[in-house]
Amino acid sequence: MKKRNVVIYFLALLMMIATLAACVSTPKEESTGEFIDDSVITTKVKSLIASDDFLKSFQISVESHKGIVQLSGFVDSQKAVSQAGQVTRGVEGVKSVKNDLIVK
Repeated sequence: MKKRNVVIYFLALLMMIATLAACVSTPKEESTGEFIDDSVITTKVKSLIASDDFLKSFQISVESHKGIVQLSGFVDSQKAVSQAGQVTRGVEGVKSVKNDLIVK
């Protein structure tokens, strides 16, 4: 009976360790929490761009990974590039902005 309990406890411990290991991030992959944080950041940036009267007419793609936000797409002026970067930097959780917007 004691042997069976020890085996059950050991298996439960192994399952907990495996669960925790699955949630840890690596340099190239995000943890679950980081993925959710990046989703929130992306949503906030997209929302702010869509609500900005000057920027909402442009097709600006937003992606984020570990707090680094990448903006891409085409805009009509350097002012739009600057304003999109400024709006993005104002979002909580943004560590840096990679502004790849192209003026056409």
